[in-house]
Amino acid sequence: MQKPSLDPDVADCAPNEPALTAYDEQHVVTYIRLLQAEGEGADWREVARVVLHMDPGREPDRAQTAYQSHLARAKWVTEQGRLLRGAGSK
Repeated sequence: MQKPSLDPDVADCAPNEPALTAYDEQHVVTYIRLLQAEGEGADWREVARVVLHMDPGREPDRAQTAYQSHLARAKWVTEQGRLLRGAGSK
């Protein structure tokens, strides 16, 4: 795994592949930040603005789609993809 960026730009939609991708590896910090924000009850609009670098006031549909797809991918990565738990974990 290559070293992830601390604050990378994101695509409009996260991957939906059945395996981990290079995009997932590059966005592990983004996924962690999204999961933390959800756990803290943060408003999705603020998360989209700060974490995803999207303006929900100007592009609400794009920002919400990006937020939802990246949060879903973050959950998949931790539950199924094992990227955040380590490849040897079960």
